[in-house]
Amino acid sequence: MSRPSARTVDLIVVGAGPAGLAAAIELRRLGATEVIAVDRESEAGGIPRHANHIGFGMRDLHRITTGPRYARRYVDLAERAGVDVRTCTSVTGWANPTALSLTSPAGIDMIAARAIVLATGCRERPRSARLIPGDRPLGVFTTGTLQQLVYLHHQRAGRRAVVIGAEHVSFSAVLTLAHAGAVTVAMVTEHPRHQTYAPYRWLSTGRLRVPILTSQRVTRIIGGRRVEAVELTDVHTGARRLLACDTVVVTGDWIPDHELARRGGLIMDPATRAPRVDGALRTSARGVFAAGNLIHAAETADVAALSGRHVAQTIAAFLDRGQWPDSPSVPIGCRSPLRWVSPSAVSSADPPPRRRFLWRVDAFVESAELRIRQGRRVLFRNRYRHLVPTMPLRAPADWLPAVDLHGDAITFELGD
Repeated sequence: MSRPSARTVDLIVVGAGPAGLAAAIELRRLGATEVIAVDRESEAGGIPRHANHIGFGMRDLHRITTGPRYARRYVDLAERAGVDVRTCTSVTGWANPTALSLTSPAGIDMIAARAIVLATGCRERPRSARLIPGDRPLGVFTTGTLQQLVYLHHQRAGRRAVVIGAEHVSFSAVLTLAHAGAVTVAMVTEHPRHQTYAPYRWLSTGRLRVPILTSQRVTRIIGGRRVEAVELTDVHTGARRLLACDTVVVTGDWIPDHELARRGGLIMDPATRAPRVDGALRTSARGVFAAGNLIHAAETADVAALSGRHVAQTIAAFLDRGQWPDSPSVPIGCRSPLRWVSPSAVSSADPPPRRRFLWRVDAFVESAELRIRQGRRVLFRNRYRHLVPTMPLRAPADWLPAVDLHGDAITFELGD
């Protein structure tokens, strides 16, 4: 086992997915000497490696490609830029606020950095976290485990599947099941309708004739060695029925991979369940930044990559001039039916990635006005139509110069 080292590099990026690689590549372009990107997976590239469908790269690479090709492109760019990409490497702890302990097949290493970017991404909450009762048979997957099984290991998942969820990733799961030769007997959602774009729905479930069962909840999984059926409960009437299947795919309901951020003592935002960041993606610890789907679970890969490019600009200024806010940041909160807002704090007039705040709602809302308040002052208002849970919602950052950096917390809310 190797002995820990004490050398210092310009930047350590934790997570070699789209956001992490984009940040590392951009910072090398801006002149950083030594940039290390670490990832616990055996290959860099993140989730797109096993999302074998079209739709990646439109906003960042200005071309549309498949997930594996998109991931390969970023890995190639990182190698050309001189980024030290280390796979099969886990961050096992914080040696101090700007030093990490790394564990890999080569042993244990401790590396200090002038700056650290957390780009650990997000994951779907599995069955256990959603408290779905019943038996514990084989055949229950998240979309991520399903895609790894099918696209990376070339295995079959089952023959007759039920997909829990009807958002973007749920329809991706349907396509993955079809690729593996399985029939999706139904998609099940508690909402009154699906939560994706109509063309995407047609390309997946429409031509495959997959029924979408709305206002239904999976309340029990039944099976011995293998899944045999699920119990569905109508959310309005309470009526129950069984649906035969041998596979269940639990999709969506994303949560940030925030364990490392918590262990580092960073201030966490209760709504996003991610480290609290400002528009420049600075966390509460000097020299530590966060980007990508760690702070807004879950946006598309290209949006995450642009977040990585954005944070690289801030890091370059920090490495050059030591820029860091003197005062604590003003937190941003939200009121129901809003679910979260990202970034979740303001500490300067620095705008967020793409000059937009991202936000989500928990329920379908028709024609409501978004108001951004600080105390009694309304900083911004705009009317939105057809607010859909899990769908991207954005607000411009033009109101940032009006924020009192020593004033009350900021609130996003909906009004009639």
